[in-house]
Parts: sequence; C-alpha cells; structure tokens
Amino acid sequence: MQWHELELTRRSVETDNGPIAVAEIGTGPTLVMLHGGGPGASGVSNYHQNLPALAQRFRVILPDQPGFGGSYRPTEADLDARSITEITVDALFQTLDALDVDRFHLLGNSLGGAAAIGMAQTRPARVSGLVLMAPGGGWLSFGPTPTEGQKEMFRYYNGGGPTEKKMANFIRTMVFDHEQFGAEVVRARYEASLDESHIAFYHRYNAAFGKRHGMDPLWRELHKITAPTLLLWGRDDRTITLDGAQIMLRNIRDVQMHIFGNCGHWVQLERAREFERLVTDFLGELS
Repeated sequence: MQWHELELTRRSVETDNGPIAVAEIGTGPTLVMLHGGGPGASGVSNYHQNLPALAQRFRVILPDQPGFGGSYRPTEADLDARSITEITVDALFQTLDALDVDRFHLLGNSLGGAAAIGMAQTRPARVSGLVLMAPGGGWLSFGPTPTEGQKEMFRYYNGGGPTEKKMANFIRTMVFDHEQFGAEVVRARYEASLDESHIAFYHRYNAAFGKRHGMDPLWRELHKITAPTLLLWGRDDRTITLDGAQIMLRNIRDVQMHIFGNCGHWVQLERAREFERLVTDFLGELS
C-alpha cells in the first residue's frame, strides 16, 4: 500500500499560544514523530513514506511543530521570550494532553530531535522509548559550525528568496545520493516552502538562532533522559555531523546506536526500510 492510499485523521488542537495541526494513523502503542526544521517541512511531508509500515504497529501521531505546516507561527516576542525548542516542548505536551495521551514513544529528527530531547528531559516518565535521528541540541560538533547543511538552510529564504534551484541545493546537502530525488521531489518541497506566513516565521526563527548563538545546549542535561534510546545517524550527514554523537553515547543512560553508511541527514528517506525495521524492533520490545 502507498502512503497516499492511507486514511489519515487530521485535526487542529488549541494550545495557549495557538493551534497545532496533527495527523494521526494506525493503532497500537502511541508513537509521536517530530519532523525537522527545513523550509517547507511538516509532520506528514517528512514521514509519509514510512507510514504504511509504522501504522501497522503503532498509533502514529504527526504534529506540525510551531512555525511549520498547519500550526501557528511564533511571533518575534515569543522567540525573544523562549527558544523554539522551549516553545515546541510546551505546545506538544499541551497537544498530547488534549489527545489524552499520557505515555508514548517519541521519535525526532534534527530540529524535531531537539524537541524530543527537551520533552524526554522535561517529563521523562512520560516517554517510554526514544528514537533520535541526528538531533539538534544534544549534539556537540568537533568541526566548524555552522555546518554545510545549516548554511544551506539559512540561505534558502535569503538572497532573493526561495527558488527551485535553491531547494535542489538544499536537498543535495541533506542526502548522500541526491540523484534518487528527482525534479518532482524538489518541486513539491519548493511549493510547500512558499507559504508567506512560514517565510516570515523562518526569518524570525533564523534571527532568534543568531541572538541565542544557536540551539539550546541540551547536551548539558542528557543525563536526565531515562527512556531507552536509539540513535540513528547517517555517516555522511553534513548538517548534524556524526562526530557530535559521542557526547550522547557517553551521557544517555540506556543508549544504543546504528550508523548508516552512504547516508546523509534524512535517514527515514534514504534508508526507509531499514529505518522502519529498526524503529519497529526497538520500540516493539518496549511496548
């Protein structure tokens, strides 16, 4: 079955600061999946190819994080008062409370990985299993920053604004073999990035990163994570590089890691079947 043949339940959940868009599919233990922070990202767009497999075993919840997809856009004042990770952690717990979800498995990539770490640190008893794919915030690079992928992300909406060529360049830095992602993929992601409110948010979001000198240093409190944790990383990731994973391996209590050769930042796309098997096996043992 293809993902577009699946019947997703979509809803909007009100939080203190604005609505959070949520898609849901499947039955079983709850698995909350958090998308990355690239232009045009959303819960369904980042994980749609994995849903036919994962929905067979889990109740999959796909929120759009604040600023992305159908969710509300944090203001400049919001981002001055709290980091994007703090805003997201608060909004997601409110969303899960509204959905009557108490304990859950949690998976996050990149910016969504930072939110996942923040959630697992803030309320560790609620997270039964944690999967982190090249997460921001928990990573401490030994190389130069910003990385190549981060630079490409930051320049996407600047210097004349978004174009299909810039989106192609962005995707090229996210993956190991960009030739498997053709013009249709580039065009779809480009078109998803053109929402004016998302563009305005992205400028505020990048400015806030500059003011805060990057993401929250979540690596300082990795010891607060109590959930069994699986790290998934592309060896050839040029955005959140593999060398930064060492601090997570040293400081998360119950941790294991799988490294994918010939793979970049989007493990769930480039190595989809292996990703699905590893996630299902790891979380299935905890359910």
